[in-house]
Amino acid sequence: MHIIVGLGNPGSKYAKTRHNAGFMVTDHLAEAYRIPFEERDLYLIGRGAIGGRKIVLLKPLTFMNRSGLAVRKAFGKLNFFAEDPGDLLIVLHDDLDLAAGTVKLRKNGSSGGHRGIESLIQELGTRDFARVKVGIGREAGRPVDEYVLGTFSPSEKNLLKDAIINAAEAVCVIVTEGIEKAMNRFNRGTL
Repeated sequence: MHIIVGLGNPGSKYAKTRHNAGFMVTDHLAEAYRIPFEERDLYLIGRGAIGGRKIVLLKPLTFMNRSGLAVRKAFGKLNFFAEDPGDLLIVLHDDLDLAAGTVKLRKNGSSGGHRGIESLIQELGTRDFARVKVGIGREAGRPVDEYVLGTFSPSEKNLLKDAIINAAEAVCVIVTEGIEKAMNRFNRGTL
């Protein structure tokens, strides 16, 4: 079983912001594979399958900086702590250091300054989990918090549509063929 966690901020105020790119990919997967979400205490959860392999979709209902609390609680309910997160956890999130619309995969590593990833590392006690990053770019001179909580420009929206589709496809490859094959395919920039 793979657990796929989309990072974002809950509520309609944040729904279309750059920081919610992870939620957007998760919602795309839920729609594509007809996986309904149920609300729990700190997260939304949906169960289904991709390519015959069981998956769980999670959307923390905590704010981004506290995503790890919701994921840790969900893991406890799913008895996921017995598993190796490095093989089975896939986290979807925005990335300021990637050009808008770019998708990049990582097998593990540091948070790169992303507070949602920092929270996950702290709460789970490991850096060993796959990441599917959706590039949102940066705007010179604009404060980071203001930028990530802003909405996409019209030109960024077109890039975002493609990025969401590519990120969802990357998740499917990770689930069915593994992270190494997915990285070889999606990190080359030849989609």
